[in-house]
Amino acid sequence: MFHWDVPQALEDAYGGFLNKKIMFDFKDYCEICFKNFGNRVKHWITLNEPWTFSSMGYRFGQHAPGRCSIAEPYIVTHNLLLAHGAAARLYKDEYQGTQGGQVGITLVCMWYQPYDQTHRHVEAASRALDFTLAWYLEPLMHGDYPFNMRVIVGDRLPTFSEEEADMIKGSYDFIGINYYTARYAREIRYSQAPPSLYMDDSYAESLAKKDEVPIGESNGSWINVYPRGLRYLLLHIKSQYENPAIYITENGISNVDKSDIPKEEEALADEMRKNYLAAHLAQICEAIREGANVKGYFAWSLMDNYEWQKGYTERFGLNYVDYNTLERTPKDSAKWFSKFLQPKPQN
Repeated sequence: MFHWDVPQALEDAYGGFLNKKIMFDFKDYCEICFKNFGNRVKHWITLNEPWTFSSMGYRFGQHAPGRCSIAEPYIVTHNLLLAHGAAARLYKDEYQGTQGGQVGITLVCMWYQPYDQTHRHVEAASRALDFTLAWYLEPLMHGDYPFNMRVIVGDRLPTFSEEEADMIKGSYDFIGINYYTARYAREIRYSQAPPSLYMDDSYAESLAKKDEVPIGESNGSWINVYPRGLRYLLLHIKSQYENPAIYITENGISNVDKSDIPKEEEALADEMRKNYLAAHLAQICEAIREGANVKGYFAWSLMDNYEWQKGYTERFGLNYVDYNTLERTPKDSAKWFSKFLQPKPQN
């Protein structure tokens, strides 16, 4: 229901997600959705990738509203969690009984592989997960932020009242996970990093390469292919967070758009995407065999589209879109994926 598009009127009135007031407006908006579409929609996602919205919009300035702050990402995340909790509780208390649907939230996370198995890098990988995944799952599970964040961030990290903590604890029927890639995590020593820099708050450096060797194959985009990271992530959630029901709500790889590549020769052949999807689905199956409570999978995306600050320069689609004519052509990955999803014949 929220994919980073805050109404401008609310930005102007009180600063959008920088203000706790938005919790009430978001709840009202969600109630309109529940009332009008609840007879058909049976799976509700309140927020998509709150980490991306708070970090890219309020720390790095790459997404709207283009702010750069050492405190605002924590304030925005706090209000996002409150907004989610208010909407989810509304659905559970007043609509779920009659409509029979479910409500959840979608989180995005890379897998962080320790740079090596020394204690300091293993701990750095754990902190990196704390500052991306646990930042949201700990409040949803236990009503407060991770201990590491409380210690490191200090008074820049807001606190929940007892009533707020009770509201957000257990405010989900499922957790959505968006997974694309992985990074090495290497410790940044406390003496080397100014604690006021948001990305250094975890004291973990995120690296795509180790000794000049990438963590996984890349075609020039920000995604390195590391399928086992998805299995590691699912099993981490299983062991640390009471094995909630999980939907993989996004998983895919982009092609950097190159106008000089003949469409038929490479863009439609799409070998890397087919291999990427097959490898990640295999790792999901393995995670399920090991007990992860995965309920469903969605590839990103159905067709090439506008990819935020990347614009039309990267293509994620199973279908090729000619941006001049808007004509759509299935790529080989679309044909493979459709065949993969066909029900197996019964014996």
